[in-house]
Amino acid sequence: MEKTYTVAGTATQYGITKVRFANDFVGRMKILIKNGCDPINLVELPEAMTKVDALKYLKSTGEFTGDDAYAIDAKLGEKMREAKRGEFRKEISLEEIRSRKVDDVTATDILEQTGFIDVDLSELEVD
Repeated sequence: MEKTYTVAGTATQYGITKVRFANDFVGRMKILIKNGCDPINLVELPEAMTKVDALKYLKSTGEFTGDDAYAIDAKLGEKMREAKRGEFRKEISLEEIRSRKVDDVTATDILEQTGFIDVDLSELEVD
């Protein structure tokens, strides 16, 4: 289960704009102000959301422009790539690989399966 957040937005520190997530609006604002962030654009989300959902919501509001919008788009792209990468991963055990093993395969069988049965076998060095 992914972590959810109730506050999201952007903050600029030393000229670099980043997307920020939190569950406590006031606490996060205090930390960002203490660290010298200016401007800070945080919004309360309508419900607890994952980072991807929160980024989609921020993008749909239309409140963020310029560097803020660019930071949101970049972070959304990054999170979408991460989600896709993890989507296709499957744990494969050695037992599963060994169960696929077929001992009775010959060179002729491989040539038949690949469609190269018309190849003259006398030219191949087959042990």
